[in-house]
Parts: sequence; C-alpha cells; structure tokens
Amino acid sequence: MPPELDRLDRDGIRAWLTEQDRAALETLWRRADEVRRARVGNDVHLRGLIEITNYCARDCAYCGIAACAGPLRRYRMTHDEILVCATQGRDFGFGTIVLQGGEDPGLTGAFVAGVVRAIKTETGAAITLSLGERSESDLRAWREAGADRYLLRFETTDPALYHRIHPSLPGTVSNRLGQLLRMREIGYEIGTGVMVGIPGQTWDTLANDIWTFRHYDMDMIGIGPYLPDPRTPLAGPLGAELSAPPSLQVPNDELTTLKAVALTRLVCPGTNIPSTTALSILDPAAGRANGLCRGANVVMPNLTPPEYRALYQIYPGKAGVHETADVLTETVLELIVGLGRTVGKDAGGRRGRG
Repeated sequence: MPPELDRLDRDGIRAWLTEQDRAALETLWRRADEVRRARVGNDVHLRGLIEITNYCARDCAYCGIAACAGPLRRYRMTHDEILVCATQGRDFGFGTIVLQGGEDPGLTGAFVAGVVRAIKTETGAAITLSLGERSESDLRAWREAGADRYLLRFETTDPALYHRIHPSLPGTVSNRLGQLLRMREIGYEIGTGVMVGIPGQTWDTLANDIWTFRHYDMDMIGIGPYLPDPRTPLAGPLGAELSAPPSLQVPNDELTTLKAVALTRLVCPGTNIPSTTALSILDPAAGRANGLCRGANVVMPNLTPPEYRALYQIYPGKAGVHETADVLTETVLELIVGLGRTVGKDAGGRRGRG
C-alpha cells in the first residue's frame, strides 16, 4: 500500500509517483482536490499570458525558441502592442497579466520597466514576469515599476542533468534557486516549476523536485510534461545519451504529470498551481480539466496576437495557435463553469504558506 497522503516525505512522494493501482490513484485525486478546495477555494484564477519576445540568448537543449534550436523568425513586441493585449486582458476580467519571453538581451531593463508601469496604470492588474535570469538591477527596477511576481523554472534539481540541458552563458554560473530567493528578498512572489519526463529524470529526481517546492515555500508552481521538439538537441542524440534505464526514467505522459500536480498540491497546499497548456497537447479533450480536478487552480489564457503566437513555439503542437484571444478565453470560461468552479475576480495572490 502507498504511504498516507497527509504525512508525505520524499520517499512517500516517490512511492506515489510510481503507483499504478486505479483505486489508490482515485484516493490521490480526491485528496488533492479536497486540499485545493480547503486551502485556495473554488476560484480558478485567470492569468492573461503575453509572449512578448521569442529572441533568446540561451542554448537550453529542450526549448524550441533557444538559440540552438535552428532557424526561426524572431519577433519582439512593441510597448504599444503589449499594452493593447494587457488592456484586452483587463476587459476580459483577468486579475493578472503575465509577460513571458526568451532571455532576450534586446529587451532592456528600462523598456520592461516602462511596460510594467504602463500596464499597472492602465489595468491595475497584478503583473507576473517570466523573462529568464536577469541582473539584480533589472529585477529591482521592475519591482519598483509595479511587477508583483516572477516565474523562473528550475526544471530539475539534479545539478548534473541541469547543466547538460541548460548550459550557462559564457562567464556566468546559473543558480536559479539562488536567484529566486533573492527575488523574494526584493519583494516578489516567486514561482518555479519542472518538466515531467525530461530524458535523464529519474523517479528519485522528480520526488526531490516536488520536495524542493515545499522546502523553498514557492508561491507559484508550474508542472507540465516534457514535449520534445525535433529541432532541439534533447530530442536527438543528447536525449538518448541522457535517458535513464527504463525502470528509472520518468515518462513524459499525462498520468505521471497529473500525479506530480496532485502531490505538489499536497506538499504545498497554499500555492497557486496552473493547469498547463502542455497538458492539452497530451490530452486535447480533457487534459486541462484533469489538471483542475487534481489540484490546480490557475489557467493562463493566451493574449498574444496570433501572428506572434505562432512563432513562440517552445514545444511542438502548441494549442490554439491561430485562435483569437476572445475565442480562447471563452473556451476557458466554459471549462471552468462546466466543472462547477468559479472564475476568480481578484489577482489571486498566495493565500497561505506551508
């Protein structure tokens, strides 16, 4: 029998990750949903996502917009284009606007500060940034301009695997957990996340990833499956080289991703957890709904103009590439109502810790 869900440690998390008994898993799903309801309520918070640039200086081996991913038409949205999308999110009633992009040297600290300040003035929404590893001066300037949260995924707690799939820029050492803690000191709510099923990710590694969320008391946690992009090194020989033996390698499937979401809710009961778009790639009919029924409480409708959204291909098969923002939002609202949940009317900040 798997261990008690109310007394999980690292070994217990690992045991549940490998659990296959359907009755036991129904217990896990039910308990995660109960904890979600008790700690963060029935509201599903909508974060309007704007993918402001697909330029990236990084060579991350898994990412479709990385510098190493091959030829790609690049774009960088203007101040006015971003503001139009943000005001559209305000009109839809979104409590948070998320500015996401590659690690783009052309996206200057002053430019982002100006955009943040304008969005705050025009919409009053909370602002989440997800723009990679940046200097402390940039992070401070953006916080002072009005940014509320910063999302920086660490992808894996295995240091050797991390540095193979996420090489540092020349003359730097990547320390994402350290930077996240520094962001918290500056005043941000901090968010992170991992991919499920990266080649080389073992059951022990994923269990440690989830336990690390608890240890660092993250405010937001994104968990999605690894979706291999054929243009990237990890989808080719590097992936084959890094993959663990079959009995140890975590699969990049929907079931394992949902287990990770549910277990994260149990060890971090008060955090905000999105039901990711990547789940909809694995299961177009029910992936996002399943995430919301197994511990998630956030959805991120895409506000990026379609002509840019098609170019922000961090993984293949991205859903809703050619749909307008109002169509995507309507689909999300129908999903939330269909599940008997309510749409959050506020910014949906962190409600509890531990």
